[in-house]
Amino acid sequence: MLKYNILLTIILSLNLTAAFAQPQKVLADKIIAVVGNKVILKSDIDNSLIDMQRQGMQLPPDARCLSLEQAMGIKAMVLQAEKDSLPVSDEEVDADIDNQIRFFISQYGSKDELEKVAGKSIYQLKDDFKDGFRDRKLAAAMRNKIVDGIKITPNEVKAYFETIPKDSLAFYETQVEIGQIVVFPKASRDAEEYCIEQLKEYKTQIESGRKDFATLAALHTDDPGSKDRGGKYEINRNQKDLDPVWLSKAFTLKEGQVSNPFKTRFGYHIIQLVSRAGDDAVVRHILKIPQVTQVEIKEGFNKLDTVRSKLIAGTIDFGGAVSRYSDDESSKFTAGMLQGREGSFLNIDQLDKDLVLMLKELKVGEYSKPLEYNDERGKKGVRIVYLKSKTEPHRENLKDDYNKIAQRALEVKKEDALDKWFVDKIKNYYIMIDDEYKTCESLKKWVEFAK
Repeated sequence: MLKYNILLTIILSLNLTAAFAQPQKVLADKIIAVVGNKVILKSDIDNSLIDMQRQGMQLPPDARCLSLEQAMGIKAMVLQAEKDSLPVSDEEVDADIDNQIRFFISQYGSKDELEKVAGKSIYQLKDDFKDGFRDRKLAAAMRNKIVDGIKITPNEVKAYFETIPKDSLAFYETQVEIGQIVVFPKASRDAEEYCIEQLKEYKTQIESGRKDFATLAALHTDDPGSKDRGGKYEINRNQKDLDPVWLSKAFTLKEGQVSNPFKTRFGYHIIQLVSRAGDDAVVRHILKIPQVTQVEIKEGFNKLDTVRSKLIAGTIDFGGAVSRYSDDESSKFTAGMLQGREGSFLNIDQLDKDLVLMLKELKVGEYSKPLEYNDERGKKGVRIVYLKSKTEPHRENLKDDYNKIAQRALEVKKEDALDKWFVDKIKNYYIMIDDEYKTCESLKKWVEFAK
């Protein structure tokens, strides 16, 4: 069997490609496999391969066989999930579909462009996605149930590592685990009042017709994410990645209306509702961030000097200091540790240039002195940095890379459990495979029980 934690994505690729397919003359479709009462069409496999190629994936010679095996595996897990009545709510499925639609909109630039490319309305796309997203949820829930509770021992990790050929061991560049405590000094009331007055003036110019919102946003907004689009965002009422105050304000407006200035944790805003369709809306906004002076920056330095002294004295640990003192919301749930592709282990090229310079002065276990910096939005702050660990360039080994090796060994153990589950279960399902695919090496276990 293939790696079923990877193949769960097949349902999504089948569904997305089919949803975006434009009407055209094609050969008659046909059923090429059946698992229980679930059918797999030739077009399902064709679409999955097209989607993989569109994503730049290199297809193996037996890609069609592997894709069919993946699809059949998904169908089997969905059948068992339905039999076991695993809970998957309509709300969960709808939330996943909304997130996918928002991703597509961000990729294509606008809702109108997405509908043009798909040849369907947003509502039609959501309807097309529903069955596939539900199957993906059910299959994932079934997989989790099968592998739940599986653990790995140090002896099993060692045994797994010894099966890896020495010339196949990964080579790692220098990696670090690094955390930070950030303070964003509060601007003076005068600076805040100045932002409010600016936004009031923009609102007056827009409502009088002297200027349009997009032009003013392009010129004056402090939001780099929307500046090039004239402050434009396409949003959904149920989005979790937007500031709730900002989102709520957007949906209180009438089309064309411009809000009064209001405050969020990012600064001060005005919003214009461009259009709305149910829970979806198009808005424009202007963000003004009150400017912090050196007086406030110095206060931030003093605060973090005190925090650093407590860390060095051992009267508080780093995670506790993050929880109590850091203003960086994104790292509070990771005890201040920065995250990358491999969790908290970061390559040097994943760090901002100021962090790279700081590493030259820091030893493992040390805390930097407070330093001024700007976050990705250009917001001024002060931070202290903690270097938890640092590895030198090396070939993978149990001493330096135990956690990574253990995670891979655990996944192999889970895949073995899934293989055993399939061998036990598929004999209980009605299985049909088209003659064209019965010679596929990857489908041997399925063919054995096919009618």
